[in-house]
Amino acid sequence: MAGIIIVGTQWGDEGKGKVIDVLAKDVDYVVRYQGGNNAGHTVVKGEEVFKFHLLPSGIIYPHVTPVIGAGVVVDPEVLIEEMENLEKRGYSTERLVISANAHLIMPYHKILDQLSEKRLGKYAIGTTRKGIGPTYADKASRVGIRVQDLLDMKVFRLKLETTLKEKNQILEKVYSLKPLKSEEILSSYQSYAQRLKNHIADDAILVNKALDEGKNVLFEGAQGTFLDLNYGTYPFVTSSSPIAGGACVGTGVGPRKIDKVIGVVKSYTTRVGAGPFPTEEKGKVGEVMAELGYEYGTTTGRKRRCGWLDIVLLKYAKMVNSLDSLALTKLDVLSAFETIKVCVAYEYEGKVFDTYPPHQSIFHHCTPIYDEMKGWKCDISNFTSFNELPVEAQNYIKFIEEKVGLPVEIVSVGPGRRQTFFPYGENILGRR
Repeated sequence: MAGIIIVGTQWGDEGKGKVIDVLAKDVDYVVRYQGGNNAGHTVVKGEEVFKFHLLPSGIIYPHVTPVIGAGVVVDPEVLIEEMENLEKRGYSTERLVISANAHLIMPYHKILDQLSEKRLGKYAIGTTRKGIGPTYADKASRVGIRVQDLLDMKVFRLKLETTLKEKNQILEKVYSLKPLKSEEILSSYQSYAQRLKNHIADDAILVNKALDEGKNVLFEGAQGTFLDLNYGTYPFVTSSSPIAGGACVGTGVGPRKIDKVIGVVKSYTTRVGAGPFPTEEKGKVGEVMAELGYEYGTTTGRKRRCGWLDIVLLKYAKMVNSLDSLALTKLDVLSAFETIKVCVAYEYEGKVFDTYPPHQSIFHHCTPIYDEMKGWKCDISNFTSFNELPVEAQNYIKFIEEKVGLPVEIVSVGPGRRQTFFPYGENILGRR
C-alpha cells in the first residue's frame, strides 16, 4: 500500500501536474482532494499539451482511475466540457469517479463571486471569479447543493428553490439585478445529471478499499500551502485547504493511511493575484523569469508575479505538511542568471525572522535577507541526471536540501516527461 500526497509548497503553480503525471505511471488511482476549476495543471506528453482544471492529472494513463473527491467543488458545465475535449483527443474518461458528496458550483455562485470582487475594488482578493468561494461558503453554511442531488431531481429542485430565494434577494436588493429563474437552472442541471450520473460514487469507500487492497494512490492537491484558508496569507488565499491534511478531509481517508508527502517547489517563487510577496522582483529579473518559465495562469491566463526562492516559506511548508521530500521544478529557468539569490530570512524593524512571522503585518512589510550563489549560465534542459548538472546547479540543490532539511527526490529541467530525473533513484513511492 502507498498513499502519497502531492502538495504545493508555495502559492500554487509549482508544477504539481507534471510531478503527478511522472509518478502516475506507477499508481492505480489519482485523487483530487480540494479546489475547483480555479486551479489548472499542465501536463506535457510528447508533443501533446493537456491543461486540466477539474480532471485529475493522471487521467491520460489508461490504467489509472481518476477520482474527484468530496473536498472539490464541481462546475458540471466545465467538467463535461473538459471530459468531451479529452475524449475528442482519443482519451477515455470512462473511469472517472466523482464523489457524491462534492458540492456543485451554481450559476449564482459565479455571479456573486464576480460582483463581490468588483465591489471590493482595489481591495479585491484576486479570485478567478469562477464561483469557488461562494460555493464553499454555502457548503459551510449547510445550504449547498451536492453532486448526489443530481441523482434525485426532486431533492435538487427543493434545495435550488429554497436557496434561490435568498440569492435572488441579494441580487435584487444589493446589486439591483434581475432575479435568476429556477426552471432555467433546473433544465441545465438535468442535462448535466444525465451526462454525469454513471460517474457518481462514494469516493471514501472506493479509495479506502483501494488502499486496503495494496493499491498505490496519489492524492492531488490544487493551489499551494500559502493559499491555504487556515495557514496561508489570509485573506489572499483560496477557500479550501491545499495542505496535506486537506487530503484526508477531502477524500475520507484517515491520516494513518498516508505513507508519504512530497512537496513540489518551483526553483524560484511565483504567485497570481494580490497579496504579500517578499521576494518579488518587479524589474528585469522578474520579467526574465516570467518569460522563460512561461508564467501565465493555466486557468485565467493572468501573468504571474515572479521572484527568488524563499527558504523561510519552504521551512514552514515542511512543518504544516509533514513533508518527506521535495520535487524541484523549472530549474532550467535559473540558467539565465549570473548570480542567483535565495531568501533565508526576513528583516522587520531591526529584527530578523528566520521562521515564518507570527503577524501578517510583518510579512507584508518585511525585507528579504538573501544568500547569493553563482549561476551556471548554460542550458540544462536535456540533462538526465544529477551528476550531469554543472557544479553550480548541484550546489543550488544541495543548498535547498541543507536549509530545508529534506532530500530533493525529483528534479525537473523542462515541461516534458523525459526532462525529469531522480537524484536518489526512481523508487519514489516506496521510499520514505
